[in-house]
Order: sequence, then C-alpha cells, then structure tokens
Amino acid sequence: MLQHIHFADPGYLYLLLTIPVSAIWYWYRGSRSYAEMFMPASDAFTSGKPSMKLRLRPLLFVIRMLAIAFIILALARPQSNISRQDISVEGIDIVMATDISGSMLAEDFKPNRLEASKDVATEFIIGRPNDRIGLVVFSGESFTQCPLTTDHAVLINLYSDIKSGMIDDGTALGDGLATAVSRLKESKTASKVIILLTDGVNNMGALDPLSAAEIAQLYGIRIYTIGVGSIGKAPYPFETPFGIQYQNVEVKIDEPLLKKISEMTNGKYFRATNKRNLANIYNEIDKLEKSKIDVTEFKRNKEEFFPLIILALILLCAEIILRQTYFRTNP
Repeated sequence: MLQHIHFADPGYLYLLLTIPVSAIWYWYRGSRSYAEMFMPASDAFTSGKPSMKLRLRPLLFVIRMLAIAFIILALARPQSNISRQDISVEGIDIVMATDISGSMLAEDFKPNRLEASKDVATEFIIGRPNDRIGLVVFSGESFTQCPLTTDHAVLINLYSDIKSGMIDDGTALGDGLATAVSRLKESKTASKVIILLTDGVNNMGALDPLSAAEIAQLYGIRIYTIGVGSIGKAPYPFETPFGIQYQNVEVKIDEPLLKKISEMTNGKYFRATNKRNLANIYNEIDKLEKSKIDVTEFKRNKEEFFPLIILALILLCAEIILRQTYFRTNP
C-alpha cells in the first residue's frame, strides 16, 4: 500500500500569503498605537516591566492566524491517495541441454569448454529467478541431471557437479534433445525453451536430432542452439605415460544441423568462439525470453479536510474564550 497526500484545489493555497502580510500589519499597527508624551522627567511614571497579560496578548493573533491557515488548507481539499499494486509474474520453463562429451575438455576456452560453459550458464540461471529451469546432460547417451525447478541453488549445485566421463563418450544430440523435450512437454507455461549447447557432430544415439526437433515443434517448444568452439583447431589434453600432452584438434561442429533445429522451432543458432562471446549469447537469449509481468493498480482518493476544519473551529473558539475571559478589557 502506498499513500500520498495531494490537494484537489491547490489554487486556494495562495491565500496563505495573506498570513505573513497580516503579521506585518499587526506588528506595524501595534508599534504605532501608543501616543507619545514628552515630560521633563519620566522616572515618576515608570511602573516596571509589562504585565504577563500584556505580553501574552499577541497570542490571540497567533491563534487566529493558525485558524485561518487551517481553513485555507481545508478549502484546498487535501486528499490522500491510496494505491496498491498487485504484481503477478509468469515465468518461463527452460531446460538446458549440455554436451559433456570428451571434446568439451578442449582448452580453447579457459579453463576448458565445459567449465567455461558451466560458469556462464550459472550466471544466466542466477539472472532468472522467476523461471523454472532444468538440466539435461548428454554425450554417448543422455539423462536428466535436474528436473524443472525454481530452487536455483540446488540446480546450480547439480550443474557444478557435472563433468566429462560421467557417461559413455560420444555426441548423441538427438537423445539429449529428446530428453529435454520430455521434461517440457507437460509444461503449462506460455513459453517453453531448450538451450542446446554442443561442440560436436551427432554420432550416437537412438533418435535423429531432426526428429527430436519435430517433436519439440509439436509441443510448441523453442530451441536455441549454441555451437561451442574456436574456428580451426583447438588444444586438447591427452593422457600419456609421460603425463598430459596437448594436441591441436580440428573443431567440428555440425552448424547446418543446429541451424535447422532452431529454424524448425522458431529459435536461433549461435556460435561461441570464446567465453566472452558465450556470455554475450546467453545475454541475448535472456533478452529474447522475458518473463511476463502483470501489474494491477488500484487507486482511491479520500478527503482529508475535515480534521483541518475541526482544528480551525477549536482555535477560533479558544480565541473567543480567551478574549472574553483572561484578555478581557474592563469597561
């Protein structure tokens, strides 16, 4: 609830300027209301300090000015504006399908493609608190690492635990996509999204990636595909009897297939050649997929002049009573 005070007829507030003018006139009139009498010596007429009644007499003027001020404020019709905003947020269901095949250990991204992807995806998750997000991982096969959830702390912990070698190696794009679709097909949200991240070519799995995309299209699921890897060759670590040795391995990403998958589902294909580029891609997806926020605003005006009228009447009555009692001048 928000409450604000405003005046319905603020023009009356200019009448408040009469109060300082009246105060100046009162002071001027008081200073000129005593006749001057010149005497050779005035010591005989000195009667000491003015009485308390005389010193307090200006209080009557102050009371009257306060009463007039309250009447003017009441004429300006102060109103309290009570407003309430009801905000409802409709989130988006997102499944992040991440390739964890051995090639994701290539170090053209620092420290490697998989760790860089995890870092950037974690920032993306943190920036979408109203969405349900799930995680599917795939290489030679696929499985759900985390179902759709709004508990992003749990999701981030599970995301940090994924590593290459958890399942058989390979790149089963179709199976990974199908597992992500199965997590979203029962969703009732207006927007259902898959972010498919891979650095390879489909070479394993029971389902063709385009068939999985057709199923996604049937359920109204939009797919954003991200190809991860530098252009040309990338350093890849190999274990040897003499320790880790690096070899430059050619980067092979089936970009035509990834583009086709995105086009079929009204999504978009992105190519990330470094970590910064990948972060920019997630930022663009974040802008493309905004949660729907409905705001219902309720306002009500309430007149607040009545207490001011009561105060003005009390002050006027107090002035009359004081003038007729304590400050009364004897005839």
